[in-house]
Amino acid sequence: MADVGILGGGLTGLSSALYLAEQGVSVALLEADRIGSGASGRNGGQALQGFAGSMTVVEQAVGPAIARQLWDMSLEALALLKQHIARFNIACDLSPGGYVYAALHEGQLAELAQWQQQARQRYGYVDLQLLDCNALQAHVGSSRYVGGLYDPNETHLDPWAYTLGLADAAEAAGAKLYEHSPASGWQRDGDGYCIATPAGQLHCRQLFLATNATALTPQLARHFLPVESFIVATEPLDAGLVRSILPSNAAVADCNRVLNYFRLSPDHRLLFGGRAAGTATDRLADTQARMLQVFPQLADARIEHAWGGRVDVTPHKLPHLGRLPDGALFAQGFSGHGLALSGLVGKVMAEAMLGRPERLALFERIPQHALPTHLPGFTQAALTLGMAWYQWRDWLDARWHGD
Repeated sequence: MADVGILGGGLTGLSSALYLAEQGVSVALLEADRIGSGASGRNGGQALQGFAGSMTVVEQAVGPAIARQLWDMSLEALALLKQHIARFNIACDLSPGGYVYAALHEGQLAELAQWQQQARQRYGYVDLQLLDCNALQAHVGSSRYVGGLYDPNETHLDPWAYTLGLADAAEAAGAKLYEHSPASGWQRDGDGYCIATPAGQLHCRQLFLATNATALTPQLARHFLPVESFIVATEPLDAGLVRSILPSNAAVADCNRVLNYFRLSPDHRLLFGGRAAGTATDRLADTQARMLQVFPQLADARIEHAWGGRVDVTPHKLPHLGRLPDGALFAQGFSGHGLALSGLVGKVMAEAMLGRPERLALFERIPQHALPTHLPGFTQAALTLGMAWYQWRDWLDARWHGD
């Protein structure tokens, strides 16, 4: 018997397990595969503030007062990630290089300027630096962009190493982590839950579902689409080439709806990723082609590694937290923006299980939209048509602004 059972060995579940164990709560975490085998360990390694949806979207969803509280929690999320790395001495190649939002045309640059003003006036966040084309060259050696917005506080790191480090910290605090232990179901058992696995049963008083893109109930699956993301890594690049593409070692993403993101690894590989579709061969070729559009100087660089996975994207790109009718807690819908945020959400869910649900209640104020994913063929059709729609809007915006 455990006080808390957690399903999912990613950053959300591990953060919750760590916080609970440090409060003296007995925790058993079940992971169907290996710790960090999902998006937590396989993402692009960019740790950001805010949410995948803009703060304007957040304000429209919950109003300005709660939006400010959610923004402040997103700042706390990034600070918490850095605190974990320092406190537990996690070797995950944390970079001080900052983060650049790169504009492909003047319309996107104007939107970045508007966000800089909004961040300063409404959220008291004054660190954003607007870059014209010339200033951007100090961070990104590409003629693809007309300017950008630099955030010196956002960062990048090795996400798998960070996830494993957090797992070690949770175990050291007393949490029990079980890999290769898929939950085949659960049911209420008195005032708690009984979780079934191939190896036996786990009884717990409280249950937290932290599997994100792997929805464990049809009800949860109806609130997001499992969007494919794909990343390639080049061979190690020589120092001169590294300086020509990312001289400040900042991580970068463009401002398209179907965006590209990229950063350097410590051994001077370029990691370049984005949304993808088709076979693995198609994804690799498409991702490499997009990389060469940004950095044609990498035409001779070999691709040595490639991987992909699913991202749980909600209709408004805002997270989905709450309770199921049987009382089990859940968290999902980070929409590709979860490396920092998932850790804070894990802590928020732990607070709720300890009788302090106030911060969870703020996230629960975000309206959610159910999708008919139970209908045959809907999910694939929505993914295909949605990708085409957003790509067409990106193309239209670029043409409108003269790119």
